[in-house]
Amino acid sequence: MIDFDAIPRAALPALLRRMPKAELHIHIEGSLEPEMIFKLAQRNGVKLAYPSVEALREAYAFTDLQSFLDIYYAGASVLLKEQDFFDMAFAYLERAAADNVVHAEVFFDPQTHTDRGVPFETMIVGLEHATRRAKAEFGLSASLILCFLRHLSEDAAFATLEQAIPYRHHFIGVGLDSSERGHPPEKFARVFARCRELGLHVVAHAGEEGPPAYIETALDMLKAQRIDHGVRCVESPALVQRLARERVPLTVCPLSNVKLRVFDTMARHNLPALLEAGLVATLNSDDPAYFGGYINTNFVETFAALPQLGARHAYQLARNSFDASFVDAAQRQRWVDQLDAAFTAAAH
Repeated sequence: MIDFDAIPRAALPALLRRMPKAELHIHIEGSLEPEMIFKLAQRNGVKLAYPSVEALREAYAFTDLQSFLDIYYAGASVLLKEQDFFDMAFAYLERAAADNVVHAEVFFDPQTHTDRGVPFETMIVGLEHATRRAKAEFGLSASLILCFLRHLSEDAAFATLEQAIPYRHHFIGVGLDSSERGHPPEKFARVFARCRELGLHVVAHAGEEGPPAYIETALDMLKAQRIDHGVRCVESPALVQRLARERVPLTVCPLSNVKLRVFDTMARHNLPALLEAGLVATLNSDDPAYFGGYINTNFVETFAALPQLGARHAYQLARNSFDASFVDAAQRQRWVDQLDAAFTAAAH
């Protein structure tokens, strides 16, 4: 039994960094740092709208999700060759390993690239090569999740799925991302049904800018196994009870939520309320190059701004990340054992 009360608050930042964790909400294109954007632009002869790394970074003053997406898609324009996708993914996985991430389930957006003429194969082979290399070099387990862009049509999603099927062995599931407002989950009910027939895991962004009803339809019509974000669930007490009862994981991204004005400040974030309600909340970085930090920065800044969160909550968030991962029970238990060891040592 871990004595969480024996862990002093002063020891918490180091423990947050050191504890093993899984990251379940990371858009690989959102890990593309300005320096790499300029390096790849130069390598591929792509002209950027910004004169320097500094000018691009200064443009990261977002007012909402759409203002972020506009810059996000512009940044992705430098990704053209297999090596580009490898370099981007491997840079993220190297950072994740340094943050003691032992497992990552990584989103990628095929339509962002195929609509620019980049072949599906170019992208998926580069990304998958990076996951294999990270496993060999860092012992980091990583899987890929294909996301459909919800501002595009379901027919476009079906076309993407057809392109993806020959590479089915390279990814474990599908998700739904991009601008939430005006694009309810049920718009993609048929394509998600097909994905489930193929044995793919199913996740969906819902309840970030969209209402609690989007979370409900993601569960009922898409059969989502995890909800990405989901923070607006608190507006519906019945939904909160359902999420707790059914143990539906939420992949919460605090720095992202503040950067995109979902919450005005970190001190107003509802993560403590989610945990208090018994929800399987996890903590993640979303688009770390754009939102101010990778997973350890999210943990440290969240706990610094919310003094009601302590060692017990840190343990619960890390434990939830393993429970919510699409891995077998034996692997999950090995990571939980590592987590227990880290907290037991901190309590002595």
